[in-house]
Amino acid sequence: MLRVLQDAGYAEETTQEVYLQIWRTASGFDPAKGSALTWLMTLAHRRAVDRVRAEQAHSQRENTYGSRVLGYDFDEVTEEVERRLEQQAVVAGLATLTETQREAISLAYYGGRTYAEVARHLGVGLPTVKSRIRDGLTRLKRSLGVP
Repeated sequence: MLRVLQDAGYAEETTQEVYLQIWRTASGFDPAKGSALTWLMTLAHRRAVDRVRAEQAHSQRENTYGSRVLGYDFDEVTEEVERRLEQQAVVAGLATLTETQREAISLAYYGGRTYAEVARHLGVGLPTVKSRIRDGLTRLKRSLGVP
């Protein structure tokens, strides 16, 4: 699901929605049409694609509204420049972190792993991972000048 959605938070929410859908509609499962795993994966994929389409539609509505209300079209160049500047600021902020903080944050946010998965990958306890990420995000926030 993470491959389709490209966002760990959306993937977690969508996974939860799929589990609720399975819970509610389990009586509609027909083993003659395929395995339970195939049914589950089909529901998950459809839900993920629906989420991507909804996000794209939302972005399009925002752009249309902005151009109508503000009187000018969405400026892709300006948006790209702002996105790159923000990216550079985050990279510079990540450089201010300790190696352990940077590794934990990278695994969690860029690797799409849960805190428990990060803890197993690094071979440390869950509280340690949570502390590293919390402290690293606090330091990152300060380096970005966020109040």
